[in-house]
Amino acid sequence: MATTHEIKASARNDEGKGASRRLRHTGVVPAVVYGAGQAPQSIQIEHNTILLAAKHEWFFSSVLDLNVDGKVQKVLVRDWQKHPYKLQMLHMDFQRVDENAALRVNVPVHFLNQEKSAAAKTSGVVISHNLTEVEVSCLPKDLPEFIELDLADLKPGDIVHLSQLKLPKGVEIVALHLGADHDTAVVTANTVKEEVDETPAEGEAAPAPEAPKK
Repeated sequence: MATTHEIKASARNDEGKGASRRLRHTGVVPAVVYGAGQAPQSIQIEHNTILLAAKHEWFFSSVLDLNVDGKVQKVLVRDWQKHPYKLQMLHMDFQRVDENAALRVNVPVHFLNQEKSAAAKTSGVVISHNLTEVEVSCLPKDLPEFIELDLADLKPGDIVHLSQLKLPKGVEIVALHLGADHDTAVVTANTVKEEVDETPAEGEAAPAPEAPKK
């Protein structure tokens, strides 16, 4: 089971852009909680709380315990608005989670032991991480914070597909239900051939063209 992460918030009554601006000026982020058949609720969170949490990937991919005035509800971050150039979160949307219903979430992939692989130790091989996160489906209690991919055995020319990821019990990759064509490459280890520059160096004569055949 994933680690529990609690975010503290409080209810707010003021609505509208003007009210949101006033909150931001006092170091508070306006937010909304919706879903699970309940009415949307306007809340506010200390900006430093959001800023610190947003530094961790779990904030955007894990089920959170949102504590609103002492009442805890399970939620996911579904949308957020950041200032275009300031280190400031402007607004957050949280979706309530039904603990008995499967959810779909993008989960980050952690790549392990790549530097120990034969592919990494072979000259001219480029290892590409084509996907850094995957969409999974599972019950909230089974949602992993990340999926690990061990690349210790990666060899030149290898391709690691979605179907080769090792998933926790109860977790499925959404794309694989769409057919074999969606079994995307997660990692590739391609050998790059060095191109030979046939342009003559400065001071060298270009090779004479071949005489036409009779």
